[in-house]
Amino acid sequence: MEKPQEQNTLYRYQNSMSRRDSLKWLSILAASAALPGVTACSPNPDVGVAAQAGHWPTIDATFLDVKGYGKDPNLIIPPRAAWPRIFSEAQLSLVAVLSDILLPRQGELPAASELKVPEVIDEWVSAPYQNQQRDRPTILATLTWLDDEANLRFGQTFVASNAQQRMSIIDDIAFDRADLPAQFQRITPAFSRFRQLVMAAYCCTPQGSKALGYMGNVPIAGDYPGPSDEAKQHLDKILGQLGLTEFAYQV
Repeated sequence: MEKPQEQNTLYRYQNSMSRRDSLKWLSILAASAALPGVTACSPNPDVGVAAQAGHWPTIDATFLDVKGYGKDPNLIIPPRAAWPRIFSEAQLSLVAVLSDILLPRQGELPAASELKVPEVIDEWVSAPYQNQQRDRPTILATLTWLDDEANLRFGQTFVASNAQQRMSIIDDIAFDRADLPAQFQRITPAFSRFRQLVMAAYCCTPQGSKALGYMGNVPIAGDYPGPSDEAKQHLDKILGQLGLTEFAYQV
């Protein structure tokens, strides 16, 4: 991630991904098993007393009345501007900072912003499809909440805050726990959904796949060795749970 050169210079993420590429990664992300279902987070979770605690932004996430690309989009020469991307420059910069907190550069592995994850998230929440529209108010509310919280604590936006100030907020909302204060019980699942999108977008890139140790379609020299003993044991366990032990792996 490109860092500010001076303390008072506000970081601005530069959008450099072509629309063709962002649409390609949108389709990969939508089909990826790395992304949990949209039910993982509700934009307006029913959390009882927590709904009245702290602050929560009112988001006007107007859904776009436009058609998508259909089931067989042309990703080589896609139709021009089927829908607008909704993130402002400030929101895109905030997503970049958050993404790099979650997935910073580690050795040869690039940070999330270096792999253009913010643009993929922008494309995701901008798309007119059902799952993406369901995520839109959650992600927009998360970004607004973080800026509101930073202003309440430090008198400035999240991006303008220093690293220690940013982490003090993230540490409060990063994970659900039994003693989670009421004022964080709406933002915590929303931030969890944001984290899922960032992680999935990162892992869909070749560099992210490498970080997971995924080899891809690598040819095997010689005869196929078959599944490992560990895989066989796992399959037998699942078949037993399903009452299908007669189909257990046979040598």
